[in-house]
Amino acid sequence: MACRKRQRLVAAVLGVSLFGGTPAIAAENVVFVTGAFRRSISVADFQYLAETGQARGLLSDLLAFTKMQPSEVSKLLKAELAVPLVLTSRLLSTRLGEAILARVAEIVYPLKAKKAGVLALRAGVINALVAGDGKINAVNFMQAYPVDEMEVSIPALINVLNKAKSISQLISFFSDSPLDGLRGDNKPAP
Repeated sequence: MACRKRQRLVAAVLGVSLFGGTPAIAAENVVFVTGAFRRSISVADFQYLAETGQARGLLSDLLAFTKMQPSEVSKLLKAELAVPLVLTSRLLSTRLGEAILARVAEIVYPLKAKKAGVLALRAGVINALVAGDGKINAVNFMQAYPVDEMEVSIPALINVLNKAKSISQLISFFSDSPLDGLRGDNKPAP
């Protein structure tokens, strides 16, 4: 009995079902957190926005507050990236992949379980690629994330956005900075 319970727990952490290749648990809510402030938006609302270009509920209020156009956010949510599953899985298991995942896990991680962020991200990416036949987008990543509530740290997100004024700077931030820890000399990259 205890062995079966342990198997289910490991399967949930890895994001797979014991009875098939689909996630045992999937994100239901994205929880935006800053200090004591906490607001949840359902993954279904993100999916609805991606499919229709129209926001609803708290997501509608958030987009209005930030003056973002629902149609533009819809395009971002649907933007697909095609990557080979096996190559991605191998890359995420390298030191560089671990460093990038650790960097992202400072922003996005399971609610109240920040230490499981790297594992959850890796499982979410792999599960999304499997479900999307080698393609991943924001919505299928959220649907494949292996916990029911995904926390987004607003201060960590703002910190990254303040450092990166453009998409190219953002990509550079996540790809170059992790190399600092791999150089062995503990000096930042030039």
